[in-house]
Amino acid sequence: MRDEESASEIVEHKVTAPWEGVLLEPAVGSCAGVLVLAGSSGRVDRRRARLLAQQGLVALAIRWFGGPGQAAGICEIPLETFVAGVDLLRSRGVERVGVLGVSKGAEAALLTAVHEPLVDMVVAVSPTALVWCNVGPGLDGRRHPYRSSWTWRGRPLSFVPMDDSWRPAERADGPVAIGGWYDLSERTHATHLDAAAIPVERARADVLLIAGGDDAMWPSLRYAEQLAARRRTAGRSVRLLTRADAGHRPRFPGEGPADPSPTFRYGGTPRADAMLGDLAWGPVVHALRPPRAVPVCESN
Repeated sequence: MRDEESASEIVEHKVTAPWEGVLLEPAVGSCAGVLVLAGSSGRVDRRRARLLAQQGLVALAIRWFGGPGQAAGICEIPLETFVAGVDLLRSRGVERVGVLGVSKGAEAALLTAVHEPLVDMVVAVSPTALVWCNVGPGLDGRRHPYRSSWTWRGRPLSFVPMDDSWRPAERADGPVAIGGWYDLSERTHATHLDAAAIPVERARADVLLIAGGDDAMWPSLRYAEQLAARRRTAGRSVRLLTRADAGHRPRFPGEGPADPSPTFRYGGTPRADAMLGDLAWGPVVHALRPPRAVPVCESN
């Protein structure tokens, strides 16, 4: 890891091992940090990490698949990948660690908190309540037969396969909504659901869920409600923020609208997605950096 730039009182470091990433630290230091996980792109979400760093958080964004030595797809990704991010943040003096993930990144964030008690806070944007099968090839280059998206200590997590008999309602030459594919797969593989349910009630971490009611990628609001119910039944803290007209990609203040996709329909509208992001931003920052619980630390 080496220093890359210092601007707007944020010091940026390029991370090259054990994965590609970027670490952004407030120049004054902080005892609160967050691991930032993009969705099925697996990209290093530098913009979101910088927004969080500007709020006084040590922010680490990583490439969690598709990089050197990693699977090309989301296939049997070790949850230890994300635990290593938690460890790196703690090595920088962070005492309170959050994980913020969107979509498949939210799936990873929730599962990491279930298995790693050092996670204090999870922000799950457009989450799932289930462990799903792989999206793309594993290290062996194979996409099929379906395997779990995740492993823990070398063992695949129980998962729900996709039902490949599904066909989109839209024309083949335009973006499609695939939420119905997940609905069908749940019905087809109903016997897998209990084993594949994310046991979010086991997580010591606090949980904040953000979901749009018009999500066309998968039914994230229904999943968020299921996650919240599991937490409440277990007497665990949880908060759910939603808008009925928002889609799969809520946008926080300063991010701007998401780029349109030629492949997928995400639901919502730029305005609705921004409004859900505006609604959630204050609670996100407060949850990750509670003012009374975490003092400012000296910079490293």
